[in-house]
Amino acid sequence: MASPPFDEFESVRSDPDPIKRGQRASELITIYQQRSVELARLRKAAIEEARRSSNMSYTEIAAALGITKGRVTQIRSTAPRPERAFFGVGPLEIALPGRIIREREDVVIASEDDATGAYLTVELEKLAFSVADRVLIDPREEWEPKGDAVVVCGPASAHIGHKLMGEDPFLTMTLGDNAQWYIVDRITGGRYLSPMDDVNPIRADHAYIARRKLGNHVIVHIAGLHALGSVGAAHYLITALPELFAEFGDSEFSMAVTGEFEGLAPKKISVLAPVRVWS
Repeated sequence: MASPPFDEFESVRSDPDPIKRGQRASELITIYQQRSVELARLRKAAIEEARRSSNMSYTEIAAALGITKGRVTQIRSTAPRPERAFFGVGPLEIALPGRIIREREDVVIASEDDATGAYLTVELEKLAFSVADRVLIDPREEWEPKGDAVVVCGPASAHIGHKLMGEDPFLTMTLGDNAQWYIVDRITGGRYLSPMDDVNPIRADHAYIARRKLGNHVIVHIAGLHALGSVGAAHYLITALPELFAEFGDSEFSMAVTGEFEGLAPKKISVLAPVRVWS
């Protein structure tokens, strides 16, 4: 959903078509609500920064902002957590790879990808994001996010996965001679085959994670070597989110993790390739 120009409000009010007017009004309500949430987060962060860097008391900050100390206390306790900004402002799209099955014309979704999308939707709504209907990417078509988004797909699954990963200076995925995919560390030369593809396979998988920007929007990119890996990457991101945001803030970066599973439930998630910030 694209950000509205400043005069969009008036253009909606003057639209003679009631259906178009109603549709666009609904879209703008969501956009403005998300911006309001982000402004609340920014105000809370400003209060804490003034307290920390200027050594101001909360009474002094309240006076400077023209509000009561009680209101400052309320803002500090109710505003969104700082790490919400990791995913941008919102509203968010969650894009998942569609898969083509022989003798079927429609696009289907793997159970692992469905679980990843469901988990992310619940957790991102806890961060006060409005999550649009999940996007199922048709691998036969080119698709790109319209705004802030979480994109869950590898380079073989969809054009957007190939495009995003191709711009990473540190990590990539490549297809080996045995027709199996590897995560490749461009810095160390390390090549990581999924534990599911080992001679003695175990229920574990590697996954790629990146946070990057397209224009003013944030794209969080997740890609397991198998679909199961994306489940682990999503759980890692949500669990480690406060630490990742505290250390790397608004930076673009990439990393890789390994998840061990019981069914679709991650038992253990460890870092395979550390966070490297893109310059």
